[in-house]
Amino acid sequence: MIGQVFARSEFQWVERRRVLSWLARQWQHLIDWLNRQAGQHPIGFDIGLALVVVALVALLVHIGYVMWRIVRPGVRSGEAKAAAGTAAILDAAAHLAIAAQLARAGRYPEALGHRFLALVLELDQRKALRFHASKTPAEYVGEARLTERGRASLAELVGQLYRHLFAAVPCDANEYEAFGAAAQQLVRGGGPGGPGGPYGVPA
Repeated sequence: MIGQVFARSEFQWVERRRVLSWLARQWQHLIDWLNRQAGQHPIGFDIGLALVVVALVALLVHIGYVMWRIVRPGVRSGEAKAAAGTAAILDAAAHLAIAAQLARAGRYPEALGHRFLALVLELDQRKALRFHASKTPAEYVGEARLTERGRASLAELVGQLYRHLFAAVPCDANEYEAFGAAAQQLVRGGGPGGPGGPYGVPA
């Protein structure tokens, strides 16, 4: 019984030591090769080393920039949610005004965020969905009381919002205008209080 226990893979230390020894040898071979290159071609070695350092720095800067772009919308979204919970003035009209102001300044991804909030609040007024500050945009697609075409339109708007606001895909004035037009079309038939139509709540 004891022999069977110690025959298990987790007790096979010899193989692990062999792997570690092989890795140590390979590392030492790399160090020796670098030392030989430095001795035989000092100028080329220095240039190559400088290029590697520059590439690593550029990689670190790029990673930091991507992380900053990912975290920044979440921080702003959290601030907007906190403000929405404490300030009654942030209704659909207020978000539309903020979106228009950001669009005039050329800040289209941020404008899309406020334009989408205005859409959600307008659909909430029409009882097509229920707004809550803790919900993500994608959650509204699943719960929206819309026709299949209306839900597909909302899903497309959410996808566009994610691409530009979170994935940092560039957004221009034409895309922002198209987003607003689609949102307006959805609101026109987006709930029991609207005129109905292909986007409205199914009968």
